[in-house]
Amino acid sequence: METRRPYRSALRARQARATRRAIVEAGAALYVDRGFAGTTVDAIAERAGVSRKTVFTSVGGKVPLLKLAIDWALTGDDEPVTLEERPEVRAVFEEPDAARAVTAWAHMVTGIAGRLARLHPALAAAAEVDAEAASLYAVNERNRLHGARSFVERLRAIEGLRADLDLDRAADMASLLMDPLGYRRLVLEAGWTVEEYADWVAVLTAASLLAPGAAEARGR
Repeated sequence: METRRPYRSALRARQARATRRAIVEAGAALYVDRGFAGTTVDAIAERAGVSRKTVFTSVGGKVPLLKLAIDWALTGDDEPVTLEERPEVRAVFEEPDAARAVTAWAHMVTGIAGRLARLHPALAAAAEVDAEAASLYAVNERNRLHGARSFVERLRAIEGLRADLDLDRAADMASLLMDPLGYRRLVLEAGWTVEEYADWVAVLTAASLLAPGAAEARGR
């Protein structure tokens, strides 16, 4: 009997993870369709095929569910791997050429924006009606600015950042280019392709941030 316990424990862990995934996916879909305020825990439970109690025990409620949905959209899955450890992020920060780093960054942030584009408005709306959601929204905005600053610091480290830009101003620019609203407006509403959007972000980033020599290298 003792030798079977690890297997049973692993099975329970897989089942719990699958349940949590189903709940988060159900909640995220409802937030997009009905908004945060219009979504109830009962509706989440019904769509996920679980009890109301299971929603609370698995994710903790509406705002923690929203946080998980945002976190998973940022990384692309529910694996316990931080965004910074993801291969596409590491590729950007390990690239020694500034022009190529900008192109890689533009495609990376486009992928993230695509996963967040429908969910982010639900977070913004939730922040208007729920104090806990407002805190989550503020943290999300700070994290985006932090990510932007890390990128422009990397550009400066490899001598790719414009000399007339201080880091705060450069981070503000990069953060705006990371905002999923642009993806929503141009790809989801205006019909741009994902590749067109990524190329546009790359062009704007290069024009806004790259030092003249690095920008010329990108154009060749």
